[in-house]
Amino acid sequence: MEVILLEKVENLGNLGDQVKVKSGFARNFLLPTKKATTASPENIEIFKKRKSELEKIAAQKIAEATTRADKLNVTSVVIPKKAGDEGKLFGSVGTAEIAEAATTAGVSIAKKEVKLPLGPLRETGDFEVAIHLHADVKASLKVSVVAES
Repeated sequence: MEVILLEKVENLGNLGDQVKVKSGFARNFLLPTKKATTASPENIEIFKKRKSELEKIAAQKIAEATTRADKLNVTSVVIPKKAGDEGKLFGSVGTAEIAEAATTAGVSIAKKEVKLPLGPLRETGDFEVAIHLHADVKASLKVSVVAES
């Protein structure tokens, strides 16, 4: 299925790119989230008229994400969890807990923006957690997992 991207999509393309994707990806993700539109001749004309407006919106989103990234890069959060004698946690610290801790620290982030490629944190210590705020803007958050007393 051929679509026109209405914003930058990570690992797919930039604003205005005409890309060929599987129909399920287009129907279930790109079209419902308004990240793309079908590449019909009418939609191509509509896109050409709206291109400057969409570029302006994309620049605003990048500016907002950059501001949040600057705040996140200097923020550190402490998450207390029950742990054993050797520093192993009873349970784990996942994306939801990290997002909640960052939000209470003053920088609002969504659970889906937190990336833990090695899975949830399962021991005490200091960690650098990657935060993907936009396809072009990434930040890191210092997370300290401490044993609850």
